[in-house]
Amino acid sequence: MKSTKTEFPVLAFVDIETTGGNFERDRITEIGIKTLAHGQETAWESLVDPQAFIPQNIQRLTGITPEMVAGQPPFDELALQIKRELEGKIFVAHNARFDYGFIKASFKRLGMDFRPKVLCTVKLSRLLFPQQARHNLDTIVAAHGLTVSARHRALGDADLLLQFWRVCENTFGQARLLEAVNQLLGSVSLLPNISQSVVDAIPDSPGCYIFYGEHHAPLYIGKSISMRSRVMSHFQSALTVRKEMKLSQQVHHIEWIETGGELSALILEAKLIKERMPSANIKLRRSKDLCAWQLSEEPSGLQRPTLITHKHLQPGFQDNLYGLFPNKKEALGYLAAVAKKYQLCEALMGLEKVEEGKPCFGYQVKQCQGACIGKVSLAVHNLKLQTSLQLYKVPIWPFEGAVAIKDGHSMLVINKWCYLGTANDHDEMEDIARSEDFDFDLDIYKVVKKAMTGSHKSSVLKLANSRRATVPFDAID
Repeated sequence: MKSTKTEFPVLAFVDIETTGGNFERDRITEIGIKTLAHGQETAWESLVDPQAFIPQNIQRLTGITPEMVAGQPPFDELALQIKRELEGKIFVAHNARFDYGFIKASFKRLGMDFRPKVLCTVKLSRLLFPQQARHNLDTIVAAHGLTVSARHRALGDADLLLQFWRVCENTFGQARLLEAVNQLLGSVSLLPNISQSVVDAIPDSPGCYIFYGEHHAPLYIGKSISMRSRVMSHFQSALTVRKEMKLSQQVHHIEWIETGGELSALILEAKLIKERMPSANIKLRRSKDLCAWQLSEEPSGLQRPTLITHKHLQPGFQDNLYGLFPNKKEALGYLAAVAKKYQLCEALMGLEKVEEGKPCFGYQVKQCQGACIGKVSLAVHNLKLQTSLQLYKVPIWPFEGAVAIKDGHSMLVINKWCYLGTANDHDEMEDIARSEDFDFDLDIYKVVKKAMTGSHKSSVLKLANSRRATVPFDAID
């Protein structure tokens, strides 16, 4: 055992190995903890049976194979021991949100609460060594000459964090290091109108949080998969970011709403911002001037973009829509950029007025290939225009009816790209699915489309009144 005088609380340097990067889907395969208490170092480690498949790339990275974890205790058998090892200590990890998030989620599945103070050594390195361009663990090892015993194994990496701590202590002294730690951990003194008990009560789970000022005026609405950590990060930043400092001084009350997962939180955030109009949120406010381009064919055979305004828009129902824009100015700017990039004729696209038979300005400066004066056929111009817009085509709804998307313990009911409601059981899903209240929201559309073509694609459940439409689902990729 090594010994050195320290004025710090007990520190637990933690590293885990997992089957992947998703808190909900993946599981822990190994945990290592190096504890520094009153100058004394102790170590604890264990392999963990993830009761799940370990991908080949993870096996190659960590060296942990299915054979190694077979017969090892699963997390539920180790939970009490792990909690004893971490209880009352500052949880120190590199990219701490990953390690803390996995351990927090593992405890939550067992109905156990886990809320330590969390110190991220990535942030500590950035704060104390700003001259370094990168702060990943390999860079820190090289920069400070740390001794590697077992890279990408839990206890080996936890030991590297303890070595880095020693470097910080020797380089800056205990007083400066304590100041840095307090800055990163955050201080409730930054919240003059909020008590510690309120902050402690915020769950570190997915959801939305709302900051209120005096007279219950909404100041800011945010979302996170770890609400408490995200709220605290606002006020940790207040020490260095003037905008966050101003916000922290204005907050008089905090509310939060838990959600089943990240997707639910994203949708709820978009809805709450439009309903409550907090002063610090601008981007997600409702646009009353939503518009899109639609191609219409003229008697001459020319396909010309026509701007479809909000009251005539029905995304999800209408084919031949391109782009969704919050206002006419952005829509025109987008179309002009397309014309320039693909050397299309702005006159034929309705962006410039010219006399019939005369060349457009773009042709004179060699930005148009001459469709306006017959040097390029209308058929070729039409094809180039269709091709240039295709990436921004608004897909029609690929189902005949509503679907539900699983998000944590909740099911989100969606139809025609519109969010209809959240259900907790099958009957409730079917009831919500009967709704005809389609309130299209651009921000929710973007969230849902991304989810249905990405991480939640396999979680889409067709409801009894929903059949597959003739449009292939991959068309919305």
